[in-house]
Amino acid sequence: MLYFVPSLLMCLTKALTPEGQGVIRMNGELLLLLLIIVGMIGRSPIITTAACVLLVVKLIHLERYLPAIERRGLELGLLFLTMGVLVPFASERISTKDIIAVFTSWPGLIALMGGAIATYMNGKGLDLLKVDPQLIVGLVIGSIFGIIFMRGIPVGPLMAAGITALLLKIATFLFGKIP
Repeated sequence: MLYFVPSLLMCLTKALTPEGQGVIRMNGELLLLLLIIVGMIGRSPIITTAACVLLVVKLIHLERYLPAIERRGLELGLLFLTMGVLVPFASERISTKDIIAVFTSWPGLIALMGGAIATYMNGKGLDLLKVDPQLIVGLVIGSIFGIIFMRGIPVGPLMAAGITALLLKIATFLFGKIP
């Protein structure tokens, strides 16, 4: 860990790098360091660990793998999340009786509707991100706020984008065209 201290100090000294025409670009290492601090203060081990891993990737000059992490990280995360949810099936803790109850009880039917609505919303989120990809910045920052201040769990930007699409439709309905 002490190996990274000089690199961290160097990151702090070059916090803001000026770019042309008054635009200021935040240094990636500093932003990751801030996320580590915010994650520790907010007691969010997921944010802290993710930011630490990405900071290590940057500090040992493996930036060439960042696009692959970005492209495949969500898929791997969803894979492990889905595996975790399916463990009761694999460990035979779910019986035929439990499956029948899904189709014959109100909570089961509502759960089926919830799953269908969630996948529909994910599709709408994907459509929104295709049309307006810069919204991902707001989704990521909002997810961080949700993790830290609301004790939420990030399960993917598609649901966040789907909810954003729904909120945008409601706002457009109530207030007209939003700039």
